[in-house]
Amino acid sequence: MTGLFLSIYGTASAYDLGLIEPQVLTRDSSSWVILDARPRSQWLDGHIPGTLSFCWENYTRTDEKKISYRVWPPEEMAGALGQMGIDENTPVVVYGDADKSWGGEGWSCWVLTWLGHQGPIRLLNGGIQAWESHNFPLVAGGASRKATPLGYKIKIRADVGITTKELQQQRSNLLLVDNRSTLEWLKGRLPDAIHIRWTKFFFGKDRRPIGPNEMRRLMKQHGITNGKPVVYYCTGGIRSAYAWLVHELSGLAPARNYEGGTEAWKLR
Repeated sequence: MTGLFLSIYGTASAYDLGLIEPQVLTRDSSSWVILDARPRSQWLDGHIPGTLSFCWENYTRTDEKKISYRVWPPEEMAGALGQMGIDENTPVVVYGDADKSWGGEGWSCWVLTWLGHQGPIRLLNGGIQAWESHNFPLVAGGASRKATPLGYKIKIRADVGITTKELQQQRSNLLLVDNRSTLEWLKGRLPDAIHIRWTKFFFGKDRRPIGPNEMRRLMKQHGITNGKPVVYYCTGGIRSAYAWLVHELSGLAPARNYEGGTEAWKLR
């Protein structure tokens, strides 16, 4: 992996996305608002000191069209972030475990990017596993960080997502990548999609995101070389948001996350 990929300040993305190492975060944690993307029960059992719970399960719902796992409307998301003491310029670190969170750390980074976050967004490299491997402290129970409510100004970046209507209209000009399990894939998929399980986008016991070279090899192995824009999807945009994040960190041409996923596609 390159130094650019691992730097606290550097980013290989078109947005201010990057990785941060546990050793760096523990030295300067007061400079960041830290979000735990695992289920709230896991956060309560033990989390990095000062961390706030931000799991996709608590910020998605079935919408008026009966589509499950839809992210809250932008104004509601902005209000929730503001109550957590986060505005559009706040430096944010997100972590999960690439397991119980179903890649929710990627979803959290995607949501912030979609809302137009201007401050740096960093994924803790190796997540909670890497933090624990260094014997850094964990605390249990409720929030240990008092937040002063702030206003969050939205500037939606439509280019990081795609609607069902847009997908139908542009499908011939896109490469669709299905990030669900093999069983889900075999039961049915979007037309002409390519299957790459989301678990292919991380490695090792710490479940660290694969690096730029590994990402390019993965794309090539699946015939993704013709330059068409890539759209990742899963059931409801969670696992695919993790794939989207790794794609962006790898410095490839910008991709999109189909947040509606197969839940939206089947009701089109």
